[in-house]
Amino acid sequence: MGNTQVQPPAAAFCELDPHQGLSVVQLYLMPSFFLAVLILGLPLNLLSIWVFSHRLRRWTRSTVFLFNLTLADFSWLLALPFLIHYHLNHLCWTLGLPLCTAVRMLYHNYFYLSIFFVTCISVDRYVAIVHPLRSLVLLGRRQTCLLCAALWALCLLLSVPVATMTLIQTCPGSNRTVCTLYILLNEPRESLPYSLSCSVFGFLFPLLCICYCGLRSVKELRRRPDPHNKQLRLRRLLSTVLVLFALFYLPYHLSRNVAGVMRAVYPDNPASWRPADMAFSLEMCFCGLITCVNPLFSCFIGRQFRKEFYGTFAGMFPHCAGLQVDSLVSKRSRMTPMRRQRMSAVTPVNALPAPRP
Repeated sequence: MGNTQVQPPAAAFCELDPHQGLSVVQLYLMPSFFLAVLILGLPLNLLSIWVFSHRLRRWTRSTVFLFNLTLADFSWLLALPFLIHYHLNHLCWTLGLPLCTAVRMLYHNYFYLSIFFVTCISVDRYVAIVHPLRSLVLLGRRQTCLLCAALWALCLLLSVPVATMTLIQTCPGSNRTVCTLYILLNEPRESLPYSLSCSVFGFLFPLLCICYCGLRSVKELRRRPDPHNKQLRLRRLLSTVLVLFALFYLPYHLSRNVAGVMRAVYPDNPASWRPADMAFSLEMCFCGLITCVNPLFSCFIGRQFRKEFYGTFAGMFPHCAGLQVDSLVSKRSRMTPMRRQRMSAVTPVNALPAPRP
């Protein structure tokens, strides 16, 4: 416990008043929400990983980015059981400082991994739509994998300050040991500049990039003839990605920085921090839903993944009649060209012309 008591005990974790909104959120809403996200998100992401690993034979740049996005979701889900136990145990951490640090780093690391990979997917779609010839020679699969590895390493480096600011503290007047969250520490001298820097470089710049790529792609698609409404569906998808990205991550970063600013402006008045702390805690719950949305995002972006995902799901749940067509399409897409040619060479009996009288 080398980091114990470097700062005064965090009021957000030690002052548990059941009549306060922040305590209700931390003791009841957060574990319930995390548990629901874990129950829904873990099967979806495990199924996605299995489809990526066993059913997809041809990997494109988008496939590599989507696979890494799924791995990022899965890494965040690994932290949820420990957080659920922590909040259900009335914010009493019993697992030691190393695991406390690992959980906080996983939680923080995930958001920026998710943001960076969604940005890569948006740029990839933009290049494929606006500059299709460049897209063919832009990045090979090996270079794409190296880029993804570099993003993992970058996010790990960005999370190192979280490890240095994660503390195990003993609350005064009780034997309860808490695992702190850096932005909710009483002293914001280190946490607020770090939070602002992550917000600018890890969120604001990617948001501007996604906005530019999405708007340019939609503008280009509107110029093209669209007799079968395929371009319309793609425009709606790109617009939905932009809206969801802002909806999930903009309030999270705003509330996080406001919580730090309130500590800097009113350092001796912990009561004034509570509304901002509660807003940030609610956003921590809401942002967890992105792990359930991303598998659906993968289905809409990757046509091959969508067929295999629906086909696998239909095989697991054969009574879902709505997915049987997708299952047949998936099986058809996996046929070898020779077998497909043999099947097409056989003329069905019902297709034979009727005999002349």
